[in-house]
Amino acid sequence: MEKSALQIQRAAYQPKLPKALQGAVKVKEGAPTQSVDNQEEIKALFPNTYGMPLVEFVPGEETAHETMNVGIILSGGQAPGGHNVITGLFDAVKKLNPENRLYGFILGPGGLVDHNYMELTADIVDEYRNTGGFDMIGSGRTKLEKEEQFEKGLEIIRELNIKAIVIIGGDDSNTNACVLAEYYAAHDCGVQVIGCPKTIDGDLKNDQIETSFGFDTACKTYSELIGNIERDCNSARKYWHFIKVMGRSASHIALECALQTQPNVCLISEEVEKEDMSLNDVVDYIADSVIRRAAEGNNFGTVIIPEGIIEFIPAIKRLIAQMNDVLAMPECHNLSMLHNDLIDFVKSQLTDENLLVFNSLPINVARQLAFDRDPHGNVQVSKIETEKLLATMVGQRIEKFKRWGRYKGNFSTQTHFFGYEGRCAAPSNFDADYCYALGTSAAQLIACGKTGYMAIVKNTTAPASEWVAGGVPITMMMNMERRNGKMKPVIRKALVDLDGAPFKAFAAARDRWAFETAYVYPGPIQYWGPTDVCDQPTKTLALEQAK
Repeated sequence: MEKSALQIQRAAYQPKLPKALQGAVKVKEGAPTQSVDNQEEIKALFPNTYGMPLVEFVPGEETAHETMNVGIILSGGQAPGGHNVITGLFDAVKKLNPENRLYGFILGPGGLVDHNYMELTADIVDEYRNTGGFDMIGSGRTKLEKEEQFEKGLEIIRELNIKAIVIIGGDDSNTNACVLAEYYAAHDCGVQVIGCPKTIDGDLKNDQIETSFGFDTACKTYSELIGNIERDCNSARKYWHFIKVMGRSASHIALECALQTQPNVCLISEEVEKEDMSLNDVVDYIADSVIRRAAEGNNFGTVIIPEGIIEFIPAIKRLIAQMNDVLAMPECHNLSMLHNDLIDFVKSQLTDENLLVFNSLPINVARQLAFDRDPHGNVQVSKIETEKLLATMVGQRIEKFKRWGRYKGNFSTQTHFFGYEGRCAAPSNFDADYCYALGTSAAQLIACGKTGYMAIVKNTTAPASEWVAGGVPITMMMNMERRNGKMKPVIRKALVDLDGAPFKAFAAARDRWAFETAYVYPGPIQYWGPTDVCDQPTKTLALEQAK
């Protein structure tokens, strides 16, 4: 495979490790843990993996390790740094015992069930060091939740003499990892399950997980693109750019990109929900900036929109919640319905309030809310062209203001959606180091006999050598939520904290950004140069840790 000059140079980069992971380690255990909510329900569902202590690795003495084979699974959407989790795991497993083997299950959790795998050797792994993407073994979205899947996976686990499975994924994938760990523990299968926190959306975070991997690189990639658009916007001076960014369930990416680029408008879904804003309120908020800037002769601007914002508008959120219950009804599964028939059935079940909201939406948006669902039952908000919807609605509002004499400028729009552009970027130094440390931590958790844990690395605004590595019981992060009409145990998503330092810093500056042209052009990710340029964390992390 031919390589670019960047790939060749990045392959030679040696990720930095925390001091505690640079040699032999031992485990320092903390106090027993409990779930973030619904403690009795979670404990009843996970009796064998509930209440375990936090784990921190500290330097230890060299000891001999028995041979162990490990399987690894990439689950869900891609995130920069996934290959470095694998290379960190591979190097650590081989360091523990050169006879150890690492097996990759192809195309996600389905590879485990279908016995589709490959052994990962040094020749294979070395080709992917510090690279983006998940193409070493591919990923998938198969949910591991049924006993027959667990048993089918167990067949190949025993055939390959695998001691542990490492699942790299987001909140839903790690929830599945927790369920799998509990099943294998309850049935005394002798198989450990370890998770790793992955999602560019940034919503897999808490007191123990400071950031999910890939968030740093994705935000820097999107911010470069937004900065480029802002530069063009400030040069051409004739377009308002409506830019949607990833973030189905939380607005962490939108907030981080706003802090990096200082757009005229950035919507934060969590604030829209808290303020009980309607779709018209959101349109008015954007239109106000358009009018204010036009009064100064600035008929251009930038708007950042989180992809999941439509689900956070309270009236639409209530509609979606009822639609989820309706779509889970047997009638929707047992009847062979045409789309129009299903729409009519859904409408017949809605409350008057929700029906009014449904009928107020553009027909294409209403249909997407009804039909486009992912395997977990979530609305596929990335398919709803919110950026075009808002650009059109703001344009219609501006036309009214023009007729009323309140607006005398020119309003033209361009729309963008940045999604895939950031998911497989070559990882930043931060993500390259962070992911390598996560993979190394996962290997040590296995060697220490742990199961039902997620590998973690903390103190991440300090130099990498001062990072703190360990593990957190996955059950500690879980609560009960309604999914597909039923209450299920899931890892609680982390939303933007409106009382947190990152949002407060944004809120303190946004009124000035709305009126002025205060753009910042961060440029591309830097891999070589001064540490304060190349190894800097996101502004979100720096503000959260007051550094």
